[in-house]
Amino acid sequence: MHSSIKLLTISIFLSASTAALAREFWLEASRFRLQPGQTIHIRTLVGENFKGEPWTNKAAKILRLVRHGPIPGDSTDLTPVSPAETDTFRTAFTFARPGTHVLLLQSTNSFIELPGEQFTAYLREEGLDYALKRRQENDETATPGRETYRRCAKALVQVGEATVVAAATDSACRKVYGLPLELVPEQNPYRLAADKALTVRVLQAGRPVRGATVQIWQRQPDGLPTTHFTVRANQNGRVLLRLSGPGPYLLGTVSMTAAPANLRDRADWQSTWASLTFAGPPAPARRPGAKH
Repeated sequence: MHSSIKLLTISIFLSASTAALAREFWLEASRFRLQPGQTIHIRTLVGENFKGEPWTNKAAKILRLVRHGPIPGDSTDLTPVSPAETDTFRTAFTFARPGTHVLLLQSTNSFIELPGEQFTAYLREEGLDYALKRRQENDETATPGRETYRRCAKALVQVGEATVVAAATDSACRKVYGLPLELVPEQNPYRLAADKALTVRVLQAGRPVRGATVQIWQRQPDGLPTTHFTVRANQNGRVLLRLSGPGPYLLGTVSMTAAPANLRDRADWQSTWASLTFAGPPAPARRPGAKH
């Protein structure tokens, strides 16, 4: 009886621990569709199941914070310059030009150390097969996991109606911006009708990540539960999803590699978390007299 209780306690502890670690990070606009000239604050959020709480406001955590507009040269760089630990970073962007805008954030590294059993459970939970296999081969599953982690987040904001804005103004969302880990849509989601397919590439250092695990969340209207599913990228690093409603949507993926040499005194592993947020097709207008 006592051993059963002990095993249950350990199981609950590990589940809670991995849930605390497997927290997505994303950029969220108060509205993903705007009119030209509007200024909004972009929220940096961390949490589970597309429910977030504010991330840090320390400028020292920001390596890159930029808005890229729909044409070359249209950008706003809010990356802090020589930030002190007590500085805060700005998050207000003005969206002057019609088209699809890209917001991106890259954080600096943070460090964490976990007991071996807890670190192994975390690797399994996130599908980080390479690190899990290496630790097993080296008989390190009981060894504490020393990890440095960083975050790469992108959000797509549509200014003006995509159907009346020239298609040439949506190429920014399909560009590669050189993040360490990046989710890159191959179509502009704001030009897709409901239930049409969207393909997204997973790139690490600009190269496709074969078999990458990608989490997908879709918020539902009217207080319905958020939907969630997991897919694996194909051999070309591509995943496919259908935009079945207005969303918004959150896509997230993570990679784990050996820590770079300059960080080996504090970490054995480098994890990189990437996310992409955007809205889906608008809900169809209700016909007069239609039943609810």
